[in-house]
Amino acid sequence: MSGGRIGKSVVALMTGFVFALGLGIAGMTDPAKVVGFLDVFGGWDPTLMFVMAAAIGVHMPVALWVRRQRRVSQSGSQPASQPASQPASIDGCGVTSTTSLPSSVWNLKLLGGAAVFGVGWGISGLCPGPALVSVGATVPGAAPFVVGMIGGILLHALLVRVDLRLRASRPTSDASFEA
Repeated sequence: MSGGRIGKSVVALMTGFVFALGLGIAGMTDPAKVVGFLDVFGGWDPTLMFVMAAAIGVHMPVALWVRRQRRVSQSGSQPASQPASQPASIDGCGVTSTTSLPSSVWNLKLLGGAAVFGVGWGISGLCPGPALVSVGATVPGAAPFVVGMIGGILLHALLVRVDLRLRASRPTSDASFEA
């Protein structure tokens, strides 16, 4: 492994550690706390709003910096006054600004995935990041959730492969029926 790859791996590991630590401190690994936050008509617990506000406070300066860097790199000088028309990507690291996504991104797959995620979060009180931290902290119920999550990921990968094979086997005479 080269020095650059090792450095990126160390940064990724440390970022994951800080993220896990933050989830634990914020109580996001406690399913009862999360369900209490989602139960707005019962015993609502608004404390997780502070976690969200802190996350926005940390993310916003980074997102604005990424957006500025993209504009500078596109124009070769000072940032343009108009927002970028496509998501920004800095150095291929996957950091994007999604303020101007094309409408084609909003489709049934996205909405269905969001619904499944929301229902799973509401029922279990866990989402993927906190669930992984909870498994490490031996929180009861976290391991079955993670097993189910991995099963869902594998099922999705299988369905995508099947969909791609079906699309490849269709005649391409009329492209207007493509989803």
